[in-house]
Amino acid sequence: MQFLEIKSAMRAVTLTDTAVAKLRELIQAEGDPSLMLRFGVRPGGCSGFSYEMYFDTATAEGDVVETFEDVKVVVDRESLEHVRGSTLDYKEDLMGAGFAIQNPNVTSSCGCGNSFN
Repeated sequence: MQFLEIKSAMRAVTLTDTAVAKLRELIQAEGDPSLMLRFGVRPGGCSGFSYEMYFDTATAEGDVVETFEDVKVVVDRESLEHVRGSTLDYKEDLMGAGFAIQNPNVTSSCGCGNSFN
């Protein structure tokens, strides 16, 4: 199985230090250091696409694997054009906590913020 591990300045996705720390914490809680964050998009939502993120242990042909210290992020070939250049952050405030995505490829998004075009 082949995958592409990017080590250049042109990343598919960038993680902030806060996101790396939170992902490391979640992976440690799962007890499986082989887990990688699979980050991508799927058709759906009111604006055309919605994000998907989940832990995975396998890669597929054409996947791009980014490494941030000891945390790996996998982006599938189909999602790459929609997420390239995105930044994944983790935020905690009085309103709640969660991952936030800044994507320079988004031309419009829905009012609820869960899908984009």
